[in-house]
Amino acid sequence: MQELVETIIHFADKWGYIGIILLMTLESCFIPFPSEIVMIPAGYLASKDELNLWLCILCGIFGSVLGALINYYICYFWGKDFVLKWGKYFGIDEKKFSKFESFFNKHGEFSTFISRLIPGIRQYISLPAGLVKMKILNFIFFTAAGSGIWVSILVCLGYFIGENEELIKDYLHQILIFILIFVVFASLVYIKMRKILDKD
Repeated sequence: MQELVETIIHFADKWGYIGIILLMTLESCFIPFPSEIVMIPAGYLASKDELNLWLCILCGIFGSVLGALINYYICYFWGKDFVLKWGKYFGIDEKKFSKFESFFNKHGEFSTFISRLIPGIRQYISLPAGLVKMKILNFIFFTAAGSGIWVSILVCLGYFIGENEELIKDYLHQILIFILIFVVFASLVYIKMRKILDKD
């Protein structure tokens, strides 16, 4: 892992903002590429004034949206059969896809936003969005909003903690717990609001 992180730092240092966009596009697409080993090193390079903090965040968000759009349009144009045919090589089977699709049909745009914060789901929530042909501007907005929160957290970890790998792991673990609590709380509020609106 240490060698991989050093490789990512070298890549980001050499390719700069373009490298961040490319790696985050991969992370947000089918490929299970952890965003932690992209955005945390980017934040570290920003702390050394080799990159700009805000541009790192913007590039991370932009890459996340690009990757999400790839998944979105795969389903938008080619549909479920195409995803199931090729998705099996990336851990997507019919059962998993059906769960994503059912969840999205029930909760729409809210799921696009909140799922960008959940590890293991953020890469795949774009698939049902494309399948049901969610409005593209809404999709981009909610994807960018959710990705913005996650990317900002990772960049700030790298910026303020730097190369202290153990401390980063501890903080990241605590942050993930906090995010899951936030997701549960936000979901409960959302469900409550939906019930009130449905009654009206």
